[in-house]
Amino acid sequence: MKRTTILLAAALVSGSTFSTQAFAVDGLSANVAATNNYVWRGVSQTNNGAAVSGGIDYNAKSGFYASTWISNVDYGDDTTSELDIILGYGFEVEDFAFDISYLNYAYPGGDDLNFSEVALSVQWEIIKVGYNVLANSDDGSDFGDDDYLYVDLGFDLGRDLKLSFHYGVSSYNAGGDYNDYGISLSKNDFTFSLIKNDKDDSDLAATVTYSVSFDL
Repeated sequence: MKRTTILLAAALVSGSTFSTQAFAVDGLSANVAATNNYVWRGVSQTNNGAAVSGGIDYNAKSGFYASTWISNVDYGDDTTSELDIILGYGFEVEDFAFDISYLNYAYPGGDDLNFSEVALSVQWEIIKVGYNVLANSDDGSDFGDDDYLYVDLGFDLGRDLKLSFHYGVSSYNAGGDYNDYGISLSKNDFTFSLIKNDKDDSDLAATVTYSVSFDL
């Protein structure tokens, strides 16, 4: 499945010129990325290994959007990929930007790993606060059993440099709650991050990510 992911990324890049020139669709875009470590909510999804990912996004002028995204993962079992589908709506009220979405996480080949969430967020200037709550899960968990609360701060340093800070709290009805922390520095298409969680005394993760997006 890693090969499939890499081929998808290559196909999106190689086909971008033809698509944008001949069949451009307003609001439709694609993205590809490569990183030395795919970290999600403070935990590596690739056993501290590299990941290649790609996705397609559609953003309507009304504020509705839809996205699909795929990446390789490594959990030490037969699971080798993650496929996400997101549906949402964003709108602004004066200086506040609101977003509500439904996220479905699928893991082909995995055993009872699929789950979905409902997410809410609000952003005001440099601060963003978000809340994700479990909607459904193949492992038997019910709506609201698990949730994730986070706060992000973002600063524009000039010369295309952006600095961001992140703090998140993962809560589980079955136990195993933990916090995650992060700091990132981005310039153009590159992002360097330092990420840590307080689960099992994990090591500090340093990640470098290169990502590009383009209209289709």
